[in-house]
Amino acid sequence: MHMRFLQPTTAERHDLYAGIHKGLRLFMGEVLTELGRLDTDDDAAVAEALAALQVLIGFCRDHLAHEDRVIHPTLEALQPGSARRAADAHAEHEASLRLLGHLGDELRSSTGPARVHAAARLYRQLAAFVGESLLHMYEEETEHNEVLWAGLSDAQIAALHGRIHARLTPADMRLALAWMVPAMRPAERIALLAPLRSRLPAAAFDDLLAALRARLGDAAAAQLTAALPQAA
Repeated sequence: MHMRFLQPTTAERHDLYAGIHKGLRLFMGEVLTELGRLDTDDDAAVAEALAALQVLIGFCRDHLAHEDRVIHPTLEALQPGSARRAADAHAEHEASLRLLGHLGDELRSSTGPARVHAAARLYRQLAAFVGESLLHMYEEETEHNEVLWAGLSDAQIAALHGRIHARLTPADMRLALAWMVPAMRPAERIALLAPLRSRLPAAAFDDLLAALRARLGDAAAAQLTAALPQAA
């Protein structure tokens, strides 16, 4: 693969891929790691790993759908053909996700030595999917952002981002934040959460923040708690 790099700009542009892709990378990496070290003799551990895999599969499917229905039509309107390769990749990713689901079912129903082999097959297939996804996200963050930034203002890109957010249920948003926030730099966490703090009822935001703090280490959680009031 030929590596491309965005040209530096004097102003920071709105990047609708950055946060969610960081969350996806963390989520994929953790599920892959857990499957790689899975104790196949531990029924509870197998059930927990497969539950996490199912959540990841659903998360990935929803992410593909949001890009297909919101971002790709915009890219094609700005530059015909610019989303074609990504659309083809998404179709391949959907097939990979179906296969992962089938392999998960095989692991769930297997026992003894067959379970060990089923776990290995699932782990390798997920590793291949993660590898393909990492390269795909890199292409989106370079090629697609170039098209968006050349053709749209930051306000227009933010509005596009808002259309994706409008598709999310509260449960969808909590799941996305649970992976995005731990994957972000401290400043990115504040930039993401400060607007939510002003929009959500205080009790709802406090519940969300408590769940997010539990996903962070003690130092990062304390830093977030101290910085949020100053970002108002």
